[in-house]
Amino acid sequence: MRAVRVHEYGGPEVLRLESIPRPTPGTGEVLVRVHAAGVNPVDWKIREGAFGRQPSSLPRTLGFDVAGVVAGVGEGVERFEVGDEVYGYLSLQRGGGYAEYVVAPEGELASKPTELDFVEAAAVPLAGLTAWQALVETAGLEEGQTVLVHAAAGGVGHFAVQIAVARGAKVIATASPQNHEFLRGLGAEQVIDYRTQRFEELVRDVDVVLDPIGGDTRTRSYGVLKPGGFLVSIVGAPPANELAEHGLRGAGILVRPDAKGLTELAEMIDLGALRPEVSRSLPLEQAADAHEQSATGHTRGKIVLVVVPPREQR
Repeated sequence: MRAVRVHEYGGPEVLRLESIPRPTPGTGEVLVRVHAAGVNPVDWKIREGAFGRQPSSLPRTLGFDVAGVVAGVGEGVERFEVGDEVYGYLSLQRGGGYAEYVVAPEGELASKPTELDFVEAAAVPLAGLTAWQALVETAGLEEGQTVLVHAAAGGVGHFAVQIAVARGAKVIATASPQNHEFLRGLGAEQVIDYRTQRFEELVRDVDVVLDPIGGDTRTRSYGVLKPGGFLVSIVGAPPANELAEHGLRGAGILVRPDAKGLTELAEMIDLGALRPEVSRSLPLEQAADAHEQSATGHTRGKIVLVVVPPREQR
């Protein structure tokens, strides 16, 4: 089968399209014929060696978002059978999504939303689960609350806006001007141009802040939260002493595979409450181009690699 692999750490040029053996599902595992694979910042950060450069972990097939069709099941698999359409977030320890086939534990997969094609479905898992686990499971966002979402037009951000709106929260978003109408269309009530406006001068008494940036953005966000408000970060936990100093609560999260969460997201999608934004789709062999665009940090929604062309999908 074809797969995009990394044999050394470095720039996009280290990505190689090559032929490797098709994996075989073990006990509790599902073999998926991948139709599309989402691209996330963690992909190119791993490629660069940002999380460590362990030669023993190479070669490695990147990719953690997949959508496709079940091609085989291992012993003990109960929820899926050959032919089922699925999508999933593969654990960071395994990955393997940039390939024609991948093996994943049953618990990392869910039935694909019926209202999405495979490319759209592949844009959902990692970013959608991050937003869900941050706002719903960690911050406990409730109806009537106000949430400030930073980098709201990005992969995690645009899902967070929609999830918050669906839960009856008021959403304030930060984004560049070209994304303001897009975010208003998703339900954001107030959109702030982070380039020319200081959000801390315009926002007060927020219940929850979702921070995918850290650094100065996190520090400035403390002042917009009401006493006891919650700052949830996806780039490292806010220091306990800083939270205590401002009378706030907070936590950092690292997204985890979760079939139940994916099922919740699929239900929202099929009800029309959630929709992924795919800014660009590229064939698998153009993975390097996808990485270059993702690394700019200015992509609206998600980039997706097409593994099986639409004309060959059933």
